[in-house]
Amino acid sequence: MSTLPSGLTSAGDLQSNFLNLLVQQLRHQDPLDPMDNNQMTAQLAQLSTLEQLENMSNTFAKVLLSQQVSQATAMIGKQVQFVPSGQDTPLVGQVQAVNLSQGQVLLQVGDYSVDPASVQYITN
Repeated sequence: MSTLPSGLTSAGDLQSNFLNLLVQQLRHQDPLDPMDNNQMTAQLAQLSTLEQLENMSNTFAKVLLSQQVSQATAMIGKQVQFVPSGQDTPLVGQVQAVNLSQGQVLLQVGDYSVDPASVQYITN
């Protein structure tokens, strides 16, 4: 599963917690007033849908990263104009390599690791 921001839980964790809670409710339910099967089934279906959406989101994230890497590698050997982080003046240099740093694609231009979004101009 993917790493989620603090305070959020993955669909798998939610499903596990729900099933643990369900088992406890079934153990301690009043036999004269049992749980509603329709409501329980609906909740299980919602959790299943949530897990499928999370899996699909993770797959799309992988496809997007792959596409970004592919586009970045096409820039190797090309001259780019970019604005380094924290500066206002554009620089020009040749893309020497592509790096992946914490899931982010970066172009290596001289001593700079450049976010492809900061590239303003590309030439052969």
